[in-house]
Amino acid sequence: MQRLQGQVALVTGASSGIGSGVALSMAQAGAKVVVNYASSPKGAEAVVDEVKEQGGDAIAIQADVSQEDQVLNLFAKTYEAFGTLDVLVNNAGLQKDQPFTEMTLDAWNKVISVNLTGQFLCAREAAKEFIRRGVVPEKSCSAGKIICMSSVHEVIPWAGHCNYAASKGGVMLLMKSMAQELAPHKIRVNSIGPGAIKTPINKDAWDTPEAEESLLNLIPYNRVGEPTDIGKAAVWLASDESEYVHGITLFVDGGMTLYPGFATGG
Repeated sequence: MQRLQGQVALVTGASSGIGSGVALSMAQAGAKVVVNYASSPKGAEAVVDEVKEQGGDAIAIQADVSQEDQVLNLFAKTYEAFGTLDVLVNNAGLQKDQPFTEMTLDAWNKVISVNLTGQFLCAREAAKEFIRRGVVPEKSCSAGKIICMSSVHEVIPWAGHCNYAASKGGVMLLMKSMAQELAPHKIRVNSIGPGAIKTPINKDAWDTPEAEESLLNLIPYNRVGEPTDIGKAAVWLASDESEYVHGITLFVDGGMTLYPGFATGG
């Protein structure tokens, strides 16, 4: 089903992992896709090639989303290629893990800058375009859709990852505040909160049978997620099937947020 036919989707941080899975899912749903990357042109071009092999349309654009001038250039190139934008998936993110008492200011600032400030900058530019263009009924009931990539760690504390958890907690209230403010413009804003997904960023946690078995202790559904699990959720949130869904975090986590340690009474 081409639920996003005729629409343009920008996916940040889409050269690998969850971002590439979301970009491919958007293309399969009929969207033209902008594959943003920060430092991996080879990965981004591989995603573009796969989209085109499947009959879709995609381009790769480099930009560090934490840098305002690069974000402005990213959106300018998007409009030059496709004319407008209908869906933003704010996916770019990273980890720089350190014990709290050893965490450097550089490690803190880098994670906050990409994971939180980057989402602000991209969402701001997308919202401007959505407001300028308004609703195009033949494409969507909404003027535009913003999907923020959060994490189960917007609600689950994570020792050793204070910068990352703080960034995702910030994403949660950024998303909700944008949703409240942008709703009168018919702009829908939601988040996805992935749990453990098989991506390069967490390969050590699932790459061996022993590591995966340990990880499954945190997942009641008893499997580690795949990027396509997030891609399918993103397509649904971008489609008119979710037209009355606004300001929520959709956790795609196999039940990780159910605090499985309490399954036997704690």
